Amino acid sequence: MDDISTLQHYWWFLVALLGALLVFLMFVQGGQSLVWTLGKTEDHRRMLLLATGRKWELTFTTLVTFGGAFFASFPLFYSTSFGGAYWVWVLILLCFVLQAVSYEFQLKRRNVLGTTTYRVFLMLNGILGPLLIGTAVGTFFTGAEFVVNKAAIAHPSMPVISYWTNALHGLEAAFVPQNLMLGISVLLLTRVLACLYFADNIADESLRTACRKRLVMESGFFLLFFLTWLGYLLCSTGFAVNAEGEVYLEPYKYLHNMQAMPAVTAVMLVGVLMVLGGMVKGIMGWKYSFWLAGPGSVLVVLALLLCAGWNHTAYYPSVADLQSSLTIANSSSGLFTLKTMTYVSFIIPFVIAYIAWAWHALDKDPITVEETEEH
Repeated sequence: MDDISTLQHYWWFLVALLGALLVFLMFVQGGQSLVWTLGKTEDHRRMLLLATGRKWELTFTTLVTFGGAFFASFPLFYSTSFGGAYWVWVLILLCFVLQAVSYEFQLKRRNVLGTTTYRVFLMLNGILGPLLIGTAVGTFFTGAEFVVNKAAIAHPSMPVISYWTNALHGLEAAFVPQNLMLGISVLLLTRVLACLYFADNIADESLRTACRKRLVMESGFFLLFFLTWLGYLLCSTGFAVNAEGEVYLEPYKYLHNMQAMPAVTAVMLVGVLMVLGGMVKGIMGWKYSFWLAGPGSVLVVLALLLCAGWNHTAYYPSVADLQSSLTIANSSSGLFTLKTMTYVSFIIPFVIAYIAWAWHALDKDPITVEETEEH
């Protein structure tokens, strides 16, 4: 517990796990983006929104927890990204605020904006939320335009450690094809998981049939975008860190990471097979395919995020100043803070157990048309 390097790796694992769980839970956003595509009648649309409405708080809570864990364990990333690339994070926050407001007011009588407007807000959250988060995570591999100057903390008039080198403040990430490709992959994955979830949890055969048909298209596009992005990643030049803490460019860095960490590679391969298996089962109409593809997506995202931060890799590279790149060593909290938070993290299994119990209680019975009349 007194080895700060071990604690840094442990907390990067926890942050990566939270990020992976967030991607999995964004099937709620994927479902919101499909409401009008799958729901051809008002009853069907209500059933779809009731299904996602049972889980949206879990997604939002995980997003907040992910941000909080990053802030506590790697505060320099938090101040650099959230303080510099603020337009991206403001848009993400706005999307989730619209989601919360929409679920509260969409079916209220005499609401000012009307039911359709709030459902449009939900659709925007369903499309932009995963797209923006995926694009932002893409910068973990392609880099961002910031400079870190820790000596500036002593500046009397402007004690700012990090600053952005362009006026777009994070929006420029959307103009990098690799980032946008990852964002589209995340969006398509959430739609795949949503189709699987609806098919498992809605007691309406016509909706289940529509979900299986839509799943074919969403799965095909997801595999096209994700495998193309993954192939580029493994062939790209990455940002390595030497023993002195200097950052340098290394060809095939992320491929080398996979070779150097066979356990992480095995996790990703198992996850990929689980996602593929869930897709095939879902298309064939087998039940519980969601619980094969969902955990599989967690494993894939977890492995990718571990690949971004472990094995002497800069997890938030700077393309404006290479030595400003952030690593788990130069951006983490101190030993005391990491140790204290580690003890607190031991309650996580109990929190997960509670979430599993609540999930089971909510999904014990499939959603029916009669249930929508009560909301």
